[in-house]
Amino acid sequence: MGSKYVTISVKIPREIKEKLEKAGVSPSKIMRKALIEAVKEIELKELEKEIEKFEDVLNKIPMERVVESIREDREG
Repeated sequence: MGSKYVTISVKIPREIKEKLEKAGVSPSKIMRKALIEAVKEIELKELEKEIEKFEDVLNKIPMERVVESIREDREG
């Protein structure tokens, strides 16, 4: 059974590490958050590309039909 986590390492200037330590900030927490945000941004861009593939089809659906479908779902 493997761990759900992996270890990565990053080299940063000593001055930056010292400033972070002085401020009581954890470099690993900052990196973890930055990497998670980067992955979210990548996934969002990929999703936008997928949506673009269907844009022509979606634009052909009249807005009235969309509204009608929403109302039917709410009533049903």
